[in-house]
Amino acid sequence: MSEHATAERRAVERIVLGAFRQLTGREAGALRYAIMDDTPVGILGLSAGAAGLNHVDFVKDEDAFVERLLAEFGDRPVMRSTALDRARRELERYFKGRDLAFDLEVDLSALSAFDRKVLEVTARIPAGKVATYAQVAAKAGNPRASRAAGNALHKNPVAIIVPCHRVLRSDGSLGGYGGGLPVKEWLLRHEGAIATSLL
Repeated sequence: MSEHATAERRAVERIVLGAFRQLTGREAGALRYAIMDDTPVGILGLSAGAAGLNHVDFVKDEDAFVERLLAEFGDRPVMRSTALDRARRELERYFKGRDLAFDLEVDLSALSAFDRKVLEVTARIPAGKVATYAQVAAKAGNPRASRAAGNALHKNPVAIIVPCHRVLRSDGSLGGYGGGLPVKEWLLRHEGAIATSLL
């Protein structure tokens, strides 16, 4: 991004934050978002705050994603931003098969301690490999909590980046996935984890 574009983005952000402060009487950091509408798995909505990426969601369209963000972060100004270009570039490289790993800060602070632990364990599953819900639960410290681990994975706010698609049922079937089972299977094939259809 050019210096001029960066300065322009910062000026727009100052205006938005100032307007938010005047309207609400509160100081709040902006929640920035971007839309990727040309991925092989559909439209993705990305958002980030000061602590890092807090959403990579499968969405119907931009309006639906913004509504979701306003429902969750209504106490903060929400603005479309090029500040998420790095995350977009890493996802684009991933979808092109150039790099299946991510180096992005994620913010899981809204989750419970157990849910965060499950996602931290899941984040360490390398591309091309899979684990079961029971294995993830055990590594998260509760071997008998495979259902709770599944619920934590269902709440994963940063799909693909935290690769909950790499977690399967103990019988090797796909289990569930917020983006839909065809997307989960596509991601696993793309990473070389499966060769034959599991649907």
